Amino acid sequence: MDILERIVADKRLEVAAAKAAVPEDVLRRRLAAAPAPLPFKEALAASPHGIIAEFKRKSPSRGWIHKDIGPDQVVPAYAAAGAAALSILTDGPYFGGCLDYIVRMRPLVNVPILRKEFIIDTYQLVEARAAGADAVLLIASCLSREACASLLAEAHSIGLQVLLEVHTVDELDYVTPDVDAVGVNNRHLGTFHTDVQVSLDLAAALRDRGLLGGAGPVTGSSGAAHAGPSGPFGSPTGGSLAGGQLAPAGPIAVSESGISSPAVVRELRRAGYRGFLMGECFMKEPDPAAALTAFASAI
Repeated sequence: MDILERIVADKRLEVAAAKAAVPEDVLRRRLAAAPAPLPFKEALAASPHGIIAEFKRKSPSRGWIHKDIGPDQVVPAYAAAGAAALSILTDGPYFGGCLDYIVRMRPLVNVPILRKEFIIDTYQLVEARAAGADAVLLIASCLSREACASLLAEAHSIGLQVLLEVHTVDELDYVTPDVDAVGVNNRHLGTFHTDVQVSLDLAAALRDRGLLGGAGPVTGSSGAAHAGPSGPFGSPTGGSLAGGQLAPAGPIAVSESGISSPAVVRELRRAGYRGFLMGECFMKEPDPAAALTAFASAI
């Protein structure tokens, strides 16, 4: 097995145990008490930098990144530092997270929270919404197209937006106009090799399929405006956002993993991306929120 196969196999056992402890119908009764969801995609579109700041304590490839720090010390500070959205890893064995982190952080922040998890079952979607998450990650490489479509529909039915993660051109076939955000993972989940060039290489395919239309105008280091490409999925014709921007009507593009410099973000923005999921870049620092502040100001 590669790393992803091992994780998914363990996740099936974990979900089965959770269902045995708390049946799904019991868990669904908790949804009525969940806080109203915050708009994830719209928050990225309105942000001047689009950074999704991630609370990530460890990874299978690096081991512990910041073992002795808790979400209370990082997540509210990320929000105060201007993160467009927050990502909280909830996998325990491989990433050192847990679902309770979202439960604890939801009352403390007023920005969207993404549940970062290997989701293979509707039960995990209900868990996420009951905990207070606003969006969830679906990973194309560990789902069939039919399973992905079913999970997307179920997520929307309970108020969750979806960041659909792809890594290859073929996986773009999973993307439909009702997906909220398309995440291109620069890290291969089988080998955990990371290369930002993956996002740059997929940008043309995303444009060809109309999946970068929500990019909007961006400014590079020279100060010149670059118009974001438009297409049938993503012409920016949604509701109004701060600063006179418009929420994109279709999926917004997010680059994930391996982003370590403001120059790379500027390059990705010129390619059409409007969101940037970043964890290790900040979490490896003594003060992750201060690292976020410095990074955002340098974009």
